[in-house]
Amino acid sequence: MAGLNIPGVTDQYKTNDTVEKLMQVERIPLTREQKSLDQYNAQRDAWRDVNRLLSSLRDSTKTLYSFENPFNNKLTTSTDEYAITADANRNAEFQSFKIDVVQPATADRFLSGELENNYKVPAGTYTFKTGEKQLTFNWKGGNLKDFSEAVNKRGKNIVKTMIVGASAGKKTLLIEGLQTGKENSLIFEDDAVPFAESIGMISPVREEKIAFGKSMNDATAAPQKDFDDGKRMPALSRTNVTYTEEAYSLEPRGAFKLDLPSEVQKNKNFHVKLSLHLEETEDITIELNKESPVPEIPEGGFAAFGGIEIENFNSDPLLNIPDEKPEPLEEIKSERVLFALMKDGSEKLIPTRDLLSKDVDIELDMSEMDGMTGLIIRNRNTGHKLTVGSLSVFDSSVKSGFKANNAITNAGDAVIKYEGITITRPTNDIDDIVPEVTLHLHEKTEKAATIEIKPDTEASKAALIDFVGKYNQAVAEINILSQNKTEIVNELEYLSDEEKEAALEKLGMFQTEFSLTSIKSNMSNIISASYRFEDRADISMLSDLGIATNASGFGGGYSQSKLRGYLEIDEKKLDSALENHLDDIKQMFGYDSDGDLIIDSGIAYKLDKQIGAYTQTGGILALKTSALDSKIKASEKKIASLELQMQDKEADLRNKYGQMEGSLSSLEGQQNQISNFVKQNQNNR
Repeated sequence: MAGLNIPGVTDQYKTNDTVEKLMQVERIPLTREQKSLDQYNAQRDAWRDVNRLLSSLRDSTKTLYSFENPFNNKLTTSTDEYAITADANRNAEFQSFKIDVVQPATADRFLSGELENNYKVPAGTYTFKTGEKQLTFNWKGGNLKDFSEAVNKRGKNIVKTMIVGASAGKKTLLIEGLQTGKENSLIFEDDAVPFAESIGMISPVREEKIAFGKSMNDATAAPQKDFDDGKRMPALSRTNVTYTEEAYSLEPRGAFKLDLPSEVQKNKNFHVKLSLHLEETEDITIELNKESPVPEIPEGGFAAFGGIEIENFNSDPLLNIPDEKPEPLEEIKSERVLFALMKDGSEKLIPTRDLLSKDVDIELDMSEMDGMTGLIIRNRNTGHKLTVGSLSVFDSSVKSGFKANNAITNAGDAVIKYEGITITRPTNDIDDIVPEVTLHLHEKTEKAATIEIKPDTEASKAALIDFVGKYNQAVAEINILSQNKTEIVNELEYLSDEEKEAALEKLGMFQTEFSLTSIKSNMSNIISASYRFEDRADISMLSDLGIATNASGFGGGYSQSKLRGYLEIDEKKLDSALENHLDDIKQMFGYDSDGDLIIDSGIAYKLDKQIGAYTQTGGILALKTSALDSKIKASEKKIASLELQMQDKEADLRNKYGQMEGSLSSLEGQQNQISNFVKQNQNNR
């Protein structure tokens, strides 16, 4: 019996091999198109790599001439960083100045008395204030720990608390205001008042009234002091001072002294306040200049009698009369009117800046004016009247009728001396004294600290090294794509084995692409050109910094790798140039050549514009990838069509060869039947 044969499955006649061989021939166009698609994808990826590296290089060049360029970065140093530090903005000037921190700004920090571990905070509405900020919350009652956590949870930037261990089985509560400055005292209101009293944190006090400068009886003659105002100028005198309506009026050239009460001198918590006001009045020098210092002596005259005239001799005053009149007196304008009289008899000027243009309020902290016994007011002005008012004394430790029993610190302003000028601020971060510089106060200085602002050469160096690195990466990619030399890849030691293998696969991919050799040449010309923005510039070329190419400048002989356009750095030369010619370097990378305040030349500027033509939207590289995208889409469409054709062709061949195989199998079966029939007939005979 003949074996069972299923056409297309048993492949008795090797039709599968025949069909496959025929399909290999049919698939040649499809295989060719798939190879083209792979090539298009590889080329597109290569252009994208070029675009990525050039874009990265362009970003690096922009940082070298934009407003954010590293050459404007500033570093600040302090000779006493424990007490004061500073931050300088990019527009700050290079300078050095002295700051003496008399005291940093402080906040109120109050400690309670000792409390039992099981102390309960009663229920109520608790209010705490610091400056204009306020915390109010309802407390249902509970232990001290939960109360402390409730305050801290709600009191951000206003108040915070801390539980401090005291003696065995005891603890204390610390409450701290979170705003510094004397105007930001910690105030208790509502149920916080009896609570603070009950734990011994505060006590009610009556503000102490101290008489100070309330009548002319308090004013005495001021010690004379030679201001070199001229011999003809009237002396400073108390006779030019009057007292009306709780204010002293000093006419031009008026002066007086006020002694501080002894209890004020001894208590460092006291503050002395007063206000000053200058107003224009008739200048006394006008009348003084009308008065002649030379006596006018009349002529001797004559006598006539009987037609005879006899002339008298002119009088001889026996005075040494100068031949010329003295120079006229000039008006005196001065803001130096207030002085502190010290225990040793010396005087300290109390600054009254801008007094000629506005009223000035003065507050003197006795803790800062150690040894002050009185005030001296002198109005040297000849055309201004001075009014001194609002004289008062107050105890800074008394707040809203309460006084802290255990104050760790009291709210107070920062006091500093800038180049000898005393300045107060409510915060320890001060940005309005030195332009573009923020001072950070930490502690009191033992002696004046020197703050120096200098260029951040390390940031500039890092930016230049980054620029060189990205430039070399871009040049390396261009070399790989435009040349078919394996040594180009092998000499790039920073590549990993996988990266080298990938680079070898695309080696010489764009040997005929003029755009690559063009941009490399243009970039090389830009970085090797001279940019003399002014005649006296010491730095005008990149090689002046110790950055160069083409195997020149740094020794070591010639090699093929040094002729491929890579930049090298002489670090010692670069450090020296950054230290001594930073402004020249900044200008070389980007400067204004025509005076319109817009940068239009320089290495970085020109590189940016050159690379931008390639990497920008619609640029050369975008056109390259766009053209390849079109080819890839067309190729993918063609491949899909060819694959359908191959499927139809293969199905048709398999159908035809299946039918042929079935016919052959049928004929073979018939042949076997005939053979069997013949054999049977022969056997029957």
